[in-house]
Amino acid sequence: MMAITRREFLRTAAQGAALSALAARGSARGADPKAKRRNVLFFAVDDLRPELGCYGNRRVRSPNIDRLAARGTTFARAYCQQAVCSPSRTSLLTGCRPDTTRVYDLVAHFRDTIPDVVTLPEHFKRNGYHAQGFSKIYHGGLDDPVSWSVPHWTPKRPTYCSKENADAIARRLAEAKAKGLKGEAARRQARGRPIECADVADDAYADGATADEAIRVLREGDRPFFLAVGFLKPHLPFVAPKRYWDLYRRDEIALADNPFAPKGAPPIALSSWGELRSYADVPQAGPVSDELARELIHGYLACVSYTDAQIGRVLDELDRLGLRDDTIVILWGDHGWKLGEHGMWCKHTNYELDANAPIICAAPGQKAPGRTTKALVEFVDIYPTLAELCGLPLPPHLEGTSFAPLLDDPDRPWKKAAFSQYPRGKVMGYSMRTDRYRFTRWQDPDGKAVAVELYDEERDPKENVNVADRPENRKLVDELSAHLRSGWRAARP
Repeated sequence: MMAITRREFLRTAAQGAALSALAARGSARGADPKAKRRNVLFFAVDDLRPELGCYGNRRVRSPNIDRLAARGTTFARAYCQQAVCSPSRTSLLTGCRPDTTRVYDLVAHFRDTIPDVVTLPEHFKRNGYHAQGFSKIYHGGLDDPVSWSVPHWTPKRPTYCSKENADAIARRLAEAKAKGLKGEAARRQARGRPIECADVADDAYADGATADEAIRVLREGDRPFFLAVGFLKPHLPFVAPKRYWDLYRRDEIALADNPFAPKGAPPIALSSWGELRSYADVPQAGPVSDELARELIHGYLACVSYTDAQIGRVLDELDRLGLRDDTIVILWGDHGWKLGEHGMWCKHTNYELDANAPIICAAPGQKAPGRTTKALVEFVDIYPTLAELCGLPLPPHLEGTSFAPLLDDPDRPWKKAAFSQYPRGKVMGYSMRTDRYRFTRWQDPDGKAVAVELYDEERDPKENVNVADRPENRKLVDELSAHLRSGWRAARP
């Protein structure tokens, strides 16, 4: 066990007392303290867009995620609170939205802004669960030791496995040092390519090793458990064993059919996708070539299939141990990702491609397995959902709504809107997805609108035309502005 500070100890004791009090009144908010303590297997997948077989996509091979969906519920319209790793994961794991966590970038830590918050795994730990994290759950370097029963486990594997990439990186590093660059500046000049196809075993890369460790811990038998298993791929760089690249033919890969910015979109809404540009052989400005675009998409798809195989291995072990009927399994991707759509790559915007991400949840005994729901749900809803399904009290700080009722009735009326946001310097873009529209208001610190976007998801599902400035939409924009200002509380079911 890791040592904790006196402050952490005192905070932990206070939280334990508070949770005891909450348990006494938990049933008032839907929790049942006497319910059987189900296990939780919690899959976090980095940069996974909802491009999977269970989402109706035919070009990706995801048989293991698809079989999880066949016994659970697929959420077609699930939205992260901010489309970048740390803010999204922080929001999900604390149950609070970015304006509460004050985490908008990859540097801030929520313990500095809301130090006493009880996180999702911590809540399970406080209620008698063995809570353990594997690989990327919180953003890298920003872990939260108080959340876990034992120290967080991190895979020790190289980013690249091929001699070609290793030699190229060594050459670039030597060139950088010859120019007088040192430390991080030299390492930035020595980045590898954004892809790698190496003929190696699955556990040569981090995600294969993560599946190995999760399986080992499953076999140890600590019950009940909350196991958070994080997979790095399909995050850049797109590196996966050759067998997963071989599932796809490069000449059959189609490029995005809308490689242009939405007509009428304000410049502040767009990104320059610097994350991809930081890799070798990617242009520092302008578009990538069609050849490189196909190579990147091929790599992304290979990484999805690689991660799918690791998820399948863990699910197989869960079944082999006879734990399926006692375990809730939830899988989520921390945000979406662009593959050349709108002439952009990566995340970092408020567009549907970035804010919409997969959630699949399978709970023992749910009444409508194998169904897809179009109900609007958000990542902040995961915390209260898992607590309710496991009969735990709901902490009062939560800013989401349990979607457990949708597992039994996927078509029931639900939220009126889902909310996301993305900052650009001192300007914040607040975005709202309703049943038909995506509405985004970019505003300065005084609340003054800098730009407005409106996309009709029924007529323009790829968000190719911003219709906010059309005279016939003036009343609609006013109505959606009022809806956005009323906030997430008013949108609850």
